[in-house]
Amino acid sequence: MKLKPLHDRVLVKRLEEEEKTAGGIIIPDSAKEKPIKGEVVAAGPGKVSAEGKKIEMSVKKGDKVLFNKYAGTEVKIDGVEYLVMREDDILAILD
Repeated sequence: MKLKPLHDRVLVKRLEEEEKTAGGIIIPDSAKEKPIKGEVVAAGPGKVSAEGKKIEMSVKKGDKVLFNKYAGTEVKIDGVEYLVMREDDILAILD
């Protein structure tokens, strides 16, 4: 199944966090927080302003991004979990 986001929405796949702390302690699954980093899998065409002008997206497919902790709606496609969120929920693009 393919999913194409509409307007200013973005499809993001979460990136896995480290399973060890800097000191070498292994974190169990029950204590892990959901990662706030992800990779953009698909992006919509952009938003239309009140004046009717198209506002292009700042992110594109393949960008690594940092997003709000509680951003987006979780969806499962072909057994893989993704987030569908607005571009406004993205805080930064990671280099």
